[in-house]
Amino acid sequence: MRMLVLLFVLTAGVAPGADLQVAETAAAITITRGTIPVLTYHKAEVDPPEGVDPVFRRSGFIHPLCAPSGAPVTGIHPKDHAHHLGLWHAWVKTGHGKDKPDFWNLRAKTGRVRHARTVSILDSTTEDPAVGFVVEQEHVAYKGDDRKETVVLRELLEVKAEHDDGQNVVSYVIEQENVSGETLRLPAYRYGGGLAFRGPHDWDRTNSDYLTSEGLDRANSHATRAKWVMMHGPTAKGVAAVAVLIAAGNRDFPNRIRTWPAKTNNGAVFFNVVPTQEHAWEIKPGEKAVMAYLLVVTDRKPAAGEVDAWWEAYAGKK
Repeated sequence: MRMLVLLFVLTAGVAPGADLQVAETAAAITITRGTIPVLTYHKAEVDPPEGVDPVFRRSGFIHPLCAPSGAPVTGIHPKDHAHHLGLWHAWVKTGHGKDKPDFWNLRAKTGRVRHARTVSILDSTTEDPAVGFVVEQEHVAYKGDDRKETVVLRELLEVKAEHDDGQNVVSYVIEQENVSGETLRLPAYRYGGGLAFRGPHDWDRTNSDYLTSEGLDRANSHATRAKWVMMHGPTAKGVAAVAVLIAAGNRDFPNRIRTWPAKTNNGAVFFNVVPTQEHAWEIKPGEKAVMAYLLVVTDRKPAAGEVDAWWEAYAGKK
């Protein structure tokens, strides 16, 4: 599953940062740099805020994803979309036999994604300084009048992190296999499927924005194609940014994206890579689908040329 060696020492002679550590408990897998958090993956279900429908309880997502300072750059269970979960992914509009499971929007109770088991914990080696984990997740449909539970996709999610040149660099690779007896149909739809990101609850149209590889922002980036997208906004420890680099081998690359305009929830930051926004797809029984991304998290707002160079390196073009 490992896509590329993460090579992000962009200045000759710059030493890599402090070593990262990975630790597992019954509830979560955490990656830290000394005492500074890098990210947390939730194995156990996390409850929504008090007073919110417990249907929004879920496992199998990352929060917080942190800037190198340790400040969180993700938010979960916002009032406007209680199913938004930091860093996650799920299919929305689907067909499976006679049913139309929605693995993203939990309120309808037709589907969900959940953590199943830890496959391996990945410690650093001389050849590969990254640490991380591989987990198995299940995309579960509740089918028919009796809501019979059916695992449609069995997924391996590999997450690996490095701290390099002052930045947190996170590889996020999804491998989904249709383990059911029916084709999963994925009609064209405006969101869902690929990596999704929800920013901190205080990021809005007054203090944050998007920038894409095509030079577009909050006002004009939705439903366009991009090789990378960067989101930036304030934290308690200063400005931070998250650049999502999309692997060139992903289906329908450069991918279409979903971003929110200023009028949506006061410009809250939500971002989604959407491999089926323009063209339908299907995953037949026994088939596998792979999607890969690289996230670079910084304590500053990088220039577009820097992010271009990161993507070129990720794509193996430099």
